[in-house]
Amino acid sequence: MNLKSILSLAITATLFLFLSCAEPNKKFNIKEFISHQLRIGVNEAETRINDQLAADDQGELRVSPRSVSEEGELNIVPSRDWTSGFFPGNLWYMYEWTGDDFWLEKAKYFTSYIEQEKYNDRTHDMGFKIYCSFGNGYRLINDPQYRDIMIHSANTLITRFNEAVGSLRSWDHNRDKWDFPVIIDNMMNLELLFWATRATGDSTYYDIAVSHADLTLREHFRPDASSYHVIDFNPETGEVQNRHTHQGYAHESAWARGQAWGFYGFVMAYRETGSKAYLEKAERIASFVFEHPNLPADLIPYWDFNAPGIPDEPRDVSAATIIASALYELSTMVNEKSGFYKKTADTILDNLEAYYLSPEGENYGFLLTQSTGHAPHGYERAVPIIYADYYYLEALLRKSSIERGRN
Repeated sequence: MNLKSILSLAITATLFLFLSCAEPNKKFNIKEFISHQLRIGVNEAETRINDQLAADDQGELRVSPRSVSEEGELNIVPSRDWTSGFFPGNLWYMYEWTGDDFWLEKAKYFTSYIEQEKYNDRTHDMGFKIYCSFGNGYRLINDPQYRDIMIHSANTLITRFNEAVGSLRSWDHNRDKWDFPVIIDNMMNLELLFWATRATGDSTYYDIAVSHADLTLREHFRPDASSYHVIDFNPETGEVQNRHTHQGYAHESAWARGQAWGFYGFVMAYRETGSKAYLEKAERIASFVFEHPNLPADLIPYWDFNAPGIPDEPRDVSAATIIASALYELSTMVNEKSGFYKKTADTILDNLEAYYLSPEGENYGFLLTQSTGHAPHGYERAVPIIYADYYYLEALLRKSSIERGRN
């Protein structure tokens, strides 16, 4: 069955869901809903920051909302957490969308708490933290201080590059499991390095990003274009030692968000390099996802395509938002399949709005529900998670940009 047939069935099934299932969320102004929710999120986060600053024993300052627990508690994290840049990024996106100075003020405020991460050489997540916050800020207001922070962060990130492997090291933890782990997620952090070469003219960053992407292309994927989560390399010889999962169901399963990271990462890498190999890989990942027999009719994947309890497994809305955002960008890069990719992304966003939005005024201002962070550890299962909101906003902005360009 080809991709167009899959999409046709998905749309038909979605229409059936609208008619036969529980009453979906009523149509309303999505921008107003998001503005209302994010204002709640800002108030919740500011209150907690101020409470910490007023305390005698402040400890490590927690500055950015990450998720809502299954018990309904807000999880707010320090800047060193890999997710800390997404909430500031959401506020920058709202400023871009509305032009309202309220969002500019709040984006600057929450972004300021992430700056110290430019020194953090213990993580590969510099792009997630710095590019999503300072990167969006610099793109919108051209603050030279933001540029300096981003360049410093890129310099910190490339200290994790190993020439023998040809890759950035992803994690320093769990050294009993691996020697030099490289995770599919790390494709996302290469965008900071591509930007750094454009900003400085120094090709070092670009060369490292391409080396990492090329290695991921060779070693992370199975013949069907599904990806492993973690590849363990020998740091002295560069040889593959093991292929693992950490957040998926099994080493040989297809963890949904891993497929999303790979898809988005290679779409971005094609944009930055023009390499046809990256475009081909991105399109093959899309085929794997949308032709998979375990993809639900509404196109919102289960947390792992091979999870044993399907259809009674948690969904991962974050995987859907990452895929939708990348689909919009991919639709601008190809001709023959452009309409298909955009229509598929539109269907995902329509279904998210119909069935996966937070109840208005609830969930501490998070926009979406039903994301799954780390199912094997029983952590963040089917709850609101901040990066789902970030890529949802990005997808909405990309959709709007494409449609404005056609008018």
